[in-house]
Amino acid sequence: MKLSLGFSPCPNDTFIFDAMVHGKIDTEGLNFEIILADVEDLNRRAFRHELDITKLSYHAYAHLQDHYQLLNAGSALGNNCGPLLIAKHPLTEAQINDGRIAIPGQYTTANFLLGLAYPEAKDKVEMVFSDIEDAVLSDRVHAGLIIHENRFTYHKKGLIKIRDLGEYWEETTQMPIPLGGIVVNRNLSKDIRQKIDRVMQRSVTFAQANPSQTMHYVRPHAQEMDETVMMQHIGLYVNDFTRELGTRGRAAVEHMFDEAVRKGLIPQFREDIFVA
Repeated sequence: MKLSLGFSPCPNDTFIFDAMVHGKIDTEGLNFEIILADVEDLNRRAFRHELDITKLSYHAYAHLQDHYQLLNAGSALGNNCGPLLIAKHPLTEAQINDGRIAIPGQYTTANFLLGLAYPEAKDKVEMVFSDIEDAVLSDRVHAGLIIHENRFTYHKKGLIKIRDLGEYWEETTQMPIPLGGIVVNRNLSKDIRQKIDRVMQRSVTFAQANPSQTMHYVRPHAQEMDETVMMQHIGLYVNDFTRELGTRGRAAVEHMFDEAVRKGLIPQFREDIFVA
């Protein structure tokens, strides 16, 4: 059976998908048509219900529960790994609220967290995440919200951190931060959804046990080619929650959705959001 599979070219995604894409594990007869795209592009494709399996921001998934279900494996969720608000110089809260902010997409979890921390900041411009640092440097925006490997490179360009929104989430909730997960289309049978979940977990487990065997796939797609940065990136976003969300991971996701309901961003969330 061939299924469409979307994920980003970021090191953490190519790392965890390598084994299932290249047949290094038992895929239980599943084959995949790969779509590599920026996470916000994947979010938009998911809103059009184009993909069988896809990486998705948790913020976007909050709006797509009726069409997709979350795998227990494959999530980017953890501590000290959230998006950073950066600028060229220190900014007051008033300046942040009044200024133009570059964001990596409307439905990214990063933008959701920005809205929680700075609900009055409304002047936002969407950009591909890798363009945000340059937009700040060229004064096209007052501040930028960065994700992925840019967390490790912004200071080399003379930019400074205004606020770590992951720390904001952790301080206010005492929970790990859900950034992105892997979802499957509800049109697929329950057996197929469960099979995909098992294959995803095998792929993550293989990558964690054999990291050097993934580099042939990770390296060509990485925005930041320095191998130290690539490994920092993978270490930040791939952890025990990636192999299995578990009780604590699922609770963090449900809490985020509770917050989305409380803020009026979504009307409710379903009880069956996880593949079971």
